[in-house]
Amino acid sequence: MTKYDYAKLQNGSDIRGIALEGVEGEAVNLTDEAIERLSKGFLFWLSHETGKDAGQLTISVGRDPRLSGEKIADIFMKTVAAAGCHVMNAGLASTPAMFMSTVFDEYDCDGAVMVTASHLPWNRNGLKFFSRKGGLEKGDITDIITFAESDSVLNSIRPGTPTEPVQIPLLDTYSAHLRALIIDGVGMGERPLEGMKITVDAGNGSGGFFAHKVLEPLGADVSSSQFLEPDGNFPNHAPNPEDKAAMKAICDKVKASSVDLGLIFDTDVDRSSAVDQSGNEINRNAIVAMAAALVAIDHPGTTIVTDSITSNQLTDFLENCLGLKHLRFKRGYRNVINKSIELNRAGTDSQLAIETSGHGAFKENYFLDDGAYLATKIVIKAAKLKKSGSAISDVISSLKHPVEAEEIRFPIIAEDFQSYGDMILSELTALFGSEQVKGASLVTPNYEGIRVNFCLPDLSGWFLLRKSLHDPIMPLNVESDTVGGCAEIRRILKPLLSGYTELDTSKL
Repeated sequence: MTKYDYAKLQNGSDIRGIALEGVEGEAVNLTDEAIERLSKGFLFWLSHETGKDAGQLTISVGRDPRLSGEKIADIFMKTVAAAGCHVMNAGLASTPAMFMSTVFDEYDCDGAVMVTASHLPWNRNGLKFFSRKGGLEKGDITDIITFAESDSVLNSIRPGTPTEPVQIPLLDTYSAHLRALIIDGVGMGERPLEGMKITVDAGNGSGGFFAHKVLEPLGADVSSSQFLEPDGNFPNHAPNPEDKAAMKAICDKVKASSVDLGLIFDTDVDRSSAVDQSGNEINRNAIVAMAAALVAIDHPGTTIVTDSITSNQLTDFLENCLGLKHLRFKRGYRNVINKSIELNRAGTDSQLAIETSGHGAFKENYFLDDGAYLATKIVIKAAKLKKSGSAISDVISSLKHPVEAEEIRFPIIAEDFQSYGDMILSELTALFGSEQVKGASLVTPNYEGIRVNFCLPDLSGWFLLRKSLHDPIMPLNVESDTVGGCAEIRRILKPLLSGYTELDTSKL
């Protein structure tokens, strides 16, 4: 049995852990030794993936502005450089830009690593890995952890001729790439954004480059932008488009500044959302609708893959307003991306995989969940609309919204929380499938948890109960098209769930 146990650092297809002391009850587990061994584990994995020895490999390393990021990146770079690997230091970067270091000819990296923990608190950090095929899968991360825990595997990595990391201007290269897309997409010369006012909120993460390196050189007025300066303390609001305070901050700024468009990014810029010219958020269902509308003209009838908690109104917009197909799948950005890729391989065109969280991946962009790329496409559309006297809100003006929406998260107390959650879902599926609950109908096909529609004279809505991807939690999402409908659905569910003594339904 290994003396190392890094399995708790795995979060799906990422590594995430506690990197800094300072939060009561949280001990550091993303230690220097863990980083060193995980870097060797990735080197071993990449060597076998590519068939190259360490001395033939080129790996790029970047980070977001977290307080622990520079140290972690340095450990990673020194470790793989000691094995003879060629290392490119991207410094402050975005997660999508790190993948693009494997695409851009001037870098041509075999692999890439981003030091980030996305929107998690300041004391957390982690690692995201890429090969030229894209982001690594959950199973790949499990393998890297297995290698990292094995002394014999790591000892097989023989020291090579040490190299020195080379600093690269990756964000400059990536920004030039995005500028070229806007120039080509808008088709109005080298400064196609002249006359446009755009507010960018980077939440003190890595996304400030989008204002100064992408929009401003193309003529946009970005003077109303806020929180562009990288600061790992995240002093203003969480760098997270799903955070209510973050969305309120940019909506308020847009309203106060009279701009054409607002854009907000998460810490490592793999997610984004927007705000229209009136200060209304284009978020969750609306950002899915916006992204879908951007592909609908060139790809009529394509299938849009989303996560499981999207609204019935979104399905109506995608299918009846845009003429697209909607596949509501599972939570988890890798899940929706992989499903879209699977559809394409099977002969069904699917141009977009997107979560309500703002993870949006376009087929035309390597199925890379790239917040800056999504923002670029929105900017192109906004610029064209402004030229014709319209506004970005017109794109999704037909999208309807539920009257009420709630999410409640129930802790599972059972030791085997996976099996307990499965039991609850199985029994509820049987109950609602037998039509014993008046006005309720089981939604099929359904790929995650149990989804039930309600259709009564005074109640129109639905609920989705599912297991969390990684934690002993059962989230319940409820939406209603009638005032008081969410409370009524909770009233119906309360006696059905209260019998499960190892599910904490006290918030129901």
